[in-house]
Amino acid sequence: MKKTNIILLVVIAVAIGVIVTMVGDFSTYETFATAREKEGKEFHVIGKLDTLQAMQYDPLKDANLFSFYVHDKSGETRKVVFYGAKPTDFEKAESVVLTGKMQGNEFHCSKILMKCPSKYKDDQVVVSNKQL
Repeated sequence: MKKTNIILLVVIAVAIGVIVTMVGDFSTYETFATAREKEGKEFHVIGKLDTLQAMQYDPLKDANLFSFYVHDKSGETRKVVFYGAKPTDFEKAESVVLTGKMQGNEFHCSKILMKCPSKYKDDQVVVSNKQL
């Protein structure tokens, strides 16, 4: 075989390896049960705010600690801990997309995407300043 053919085959093999690796990184919306099965791996969980349980946020004590409860799409409710300030109009969010990891029975998220019901407001994204 010619040298250029061998180099071309190696480049194609590397490209296929990169594509296969990237396909494994695409994420979809998961449930808390899936996140609990693979504790430590980051997931995107979509759900609705549980308004029957209290949110905990005390900016005088710790302005970067906010916790609340969310129902995921399967109906499971979990406590969510966010290391950042409470987003403005959080209670008005139609649904939330949480990016984070399960740690024990709590979901620790680094990013919250709020889906607001108003057609005049864009989706709002809040990002934590703490690495998980």
